[in-house]
Amino acid sequence: MTNAFAFDTKQFDTAQLETFFAPARAFAALSVDYTEKLVNAQLEATKAYSDVSLAQLRSLVEVKDAEGLKGYLEGQQKVAKELTERAKGDAEKVVALQQEFVQESQKLTESSVKQAQESAKEATETASKAVKEAAPKASKQA
Repeated sequence: MTNAFAFDTKQFDTAQLETFFAPARAFAALSVDYTEKLVNAQLEATKAYSDVSLAQLRSLVEVKDAEGLKGYLEGQQKVAKELTERAKGDAEKVVALQQEFVQESQKLTESSVKQAQESAKEATETASKAVKEAAPKASKQA
């Protein structure tokens, strides 16, 4: 039984396929790297916020009197300041990751455009050469 969807690799020029798929593969790899970095940054931030929250809950559970409550509430100001600074740093990290991704994407795009232009130039030169070679033969036959 033959497979109606059989793929004959002899029909395709591997270099042409590579020319076509290489930019897409490079962009996909860049996207995966960016996603990994972004997810890791989010996981680190989540862990840090969770650790602070749990530490604050433990401190609250240890409050036994008015003096302890006063100390806990005073400590909240310090924690709020630390969390604000952490959030600012996390936002800066994400912005830096986004800028890096945009820059690398632009480089890939420029490279792909250059490669496409070179391929088009080569194809034009090959076609032009074929026409020049075929013209004398065609005029002799006519």
